[in-house]
Amino acid sequence: MDHVDTWHHGLVARWWAEFNVDGPEIDYFRGLIAAHGVPALDAGCGTGRLLIPLLRDGIDVDGVDVSDHMLAHCRERAEREGLAPRLLAQPLHALELPRRYRTIFVCGSFGIGGEPTLDARAIVRLRGALQAGGVLAIDLPDATDRARWQAWAERALPRMPNPWPDTGEQQVAADGTVLEMRSRISNVDPVGRVLTMQIRVGIRRNGALVDEEEYTLRHSVYSEGQLIALLVAAGCDDVHAVDGYQAAGAIGSGNAEGVVRVVLASAESSAAFDRR
Repeated sequence: MDHVDTWHHGLVARWWAEFNVDGPEIDYFRGLIAAHGVPALDAGCGTGRLLIPLLRDGIDVDGVDVSDHMLAHCRERAEREGLAPRLLAQPLHALELPRRYRTIFVCGSFGIGGEPTLDARAIVRLRGALQAGGVLAIDLPDATDRARWQAWAERALPRMPNPWPDTGEQQVAADGTVLEMRSRISNVDPVGRVLTMQIRVGIRRNGALVDEEEYTLRHSVYSEGQLIALLVAAGCDDVHAVDGYQAAGAIGSGNAEGVVRVVLASAESSAAFDRR
């Protein structure tokens, strides 16, 4: 399968653009770019939560995402601030980029689609987009070791699918529209380490739900060791994990509570290699 199943379309993309606009990751990856250089690539940039603050700082950074809807919101937000980002609508496993980068980062999106073969191809493509001496950084906000994952998944599986919440989170958009979001885990694969999640975002007027969209997303949950193995297999150098940023709700993998781990890899050479 070459298709990536994701929920980042329609009203879900609007929710992300309106309400998902900050977070501790921004400062972390800003510092990473300062340490390793530009140009930079936000791989899985979405509606620009990280990209737009970086552009605002004058950083030479491009964005790529599989969702045209997310990119449209990103472009609109950027243009309101007088910014002109280079945005590319491509899945990570099929990247064809116009240049190579000193710093590439994947924040919160690696494994979306739930297809390990595509994830392996994405790593190869990302490695191929690095300049010599460049660095690739992938965060693992949901990483957990095999034993903890297996224990959680086996407890959760008999309850699947989880019921939809009766009510969801409501937020008021910039134009006054009331949006409501509900989500649930609908399936779990203990062996393949894949979560299937569903989301509904609707519009309420005078308290009544007048429109609602539902999407499904599959997400492969990688451990540090699994991701490191993928990077090594793709020909990356100096692959290692570090403590990244503090985030509420982060599972972590035996580290300090709430600390998201980040796996770093470098490219000693930018010579052409087999992209498989």
